[in-house]
Amino acid sequence: MCFVTGAILVGPVRRSWPIAAALVVALLICPRVRADDQEGDYVVLPRDELVDRIRGGLLGEMLGNLNGLPHEMKYLRDPGNVARYTPALPEGAWTDDDTDIEWVYVCAMQQRGRLLLTPTTIAELWKRHINSHIWCANQYARRLMDLGFLPPTTGNPLLNPWSDFNISGQFLCEAFGLVAPGMPQTAARLGIHYTRTGIDGEPAQATQLFTAMIATAFLTDDPDEILRAGLANIDRRSVLAKVVGDVRTWYARFPHDWRATRLRLKEHYSHGGGTSMRDRNGYELNTGSIVAALLYGRGRVDDTLRMAFNFGWDADCNAATAGTIVGVMTGYRRMMASGWVIVDRYRNRTRPGMPEDETIITYADRLVELAERCLAMEGGKICTKGNRPVWIVPRQVPKPVAPLRGPKDWAHDLIVRYPCDQLRKDLRTDDEQTAARAAYVALCTDRWRELRAEAPDAWRRAVRALGRYEVLVKALFSSPTPRARRLKEAALLAGLKPVQ
Repeated sequence: MCFVTGAILVGPVRRSWPIAAALVVALLICPRVRADDQEGDYVVLPRDELVDRIRGGLLGEMLGNLNGLPHEMKYLRDPGNVARYTPALPEGAWTDDDTDIEWVYVCAMQQRGRLLLTPTTIAELWKRHINSHIWCANQYARRLMDLGFLPPTTGNPLLNPWSDFNISGQFLCEAFGLVAPGMPQTAARLGIHYTRTGIDGEPAQATQLFTAMIATAFLTDDPDEILRAGLANIDRRSVLAKVVGDVRTWYARFPHDWRATRLRLKEHYSHGGGTSMRDRNGYELNTGSIVAALLYGRGRVDDTLRMAFNFGWDADCNAATAGTIVGVMTGYRRMMASGWVIVDRYRNRTRPGMPEDETIITYADRLVELAERCLAMEGGKICTKGNRPVWIVPRQVPKPVAPLRGPKDWAHDLIVRYPCDQLRKDLRTDDEQTAARAAYVALCTDRWRELRAEAPDAWRRAVRALGRYEVLVKALFSSPTPRARRLKEAALLAGLKPVQ
């Protein structure tokens, strides 16, 4: 492995020394090009800078994630008190759900040569690689796949009782901002395609917000300009828009007192004094924390991540998202010039069947390959400007690509996909998975009483079949969410028993 501290390389260099040497040369001869290097309806992105910023974004994400783990869920009622922090990965990085679910997607996108994988492929990838080290909405989505549900149905809140508030919409979206540099709409479309595997509603707006912010960070170093682009990319009816607006207002009022902003965030948006599972795992407090960390961090990687730690709640996820944005703003070269101890390794601890020899750089270069594919598909052209390869990219104005969805949309999706005649047929089938799935849909859409009355024997057989999916049943009866409580009541009345 390559041991990197500042611009010094020690130990076996293997694949990394040519990259490091190229970066040193680029640092000496290549001036940084910003958003003002634009021509009419096009934006100019120098290729070396594109690579540098993607690598910086991924490194920032890993630093926020892994350096944030000691602070995860530690500061709930009150903020943290981290006064000093130096980013470091002295043992390299390792897989964690903040980065490794996207890693599975990225490798498959690269191997298959397509940016939008089919729902069937996504479910196959989860069944092959993503069976542990997942929680809440993602864990429940995986269990729904056992019943034969495919994304995005696995993220429908009527079926998945975590998905209307879970932060999976933000901490599983960063890679899609990185592969759509300067293109906030494209970034949001890619992100929502994948994050709706486990979420919908407001959390999908979080996907639009943060993918747009990451994409915009390729064009500007101004955190407020990045925030404005993110806001323009989401449905203005969303609670999320109000959260972001409130945090910006509080920051303007208390620019030197982050604790005052944190207190108001908790007072306005907590559902249980900041300590409930709904608060710890919900988008309001965690999205607000990311926005505040970016503002109070003032463009510095170390200060931004320290703020994300101190704001608390799901601090590692929040720091990972904030770290991606500020990492793109800063770039890999400048981050490494800070003298932080970073080992170029990405050890696979959690995803069987995935590469065992990945590094931070090789992962980042997968993203670079996808980004260039994305740029070309969106009409970008690569050419030379001043003896320097550059991408000429059509300008995208931030705007919502997906409206805010709610209960009527979720119910409509299921009624169209599983009309009553289809449920009646499926309940009577000899195929246990089909019958169990029909029983679960009937419970979740409150059609079970009618179907049970029409065919009581078929209903009992289907419920018994559903009960044999013990991991899903355990997930249902152990979920503390409001939707799960209502679903558990219906399940008990309908004859489904908790697994002992």
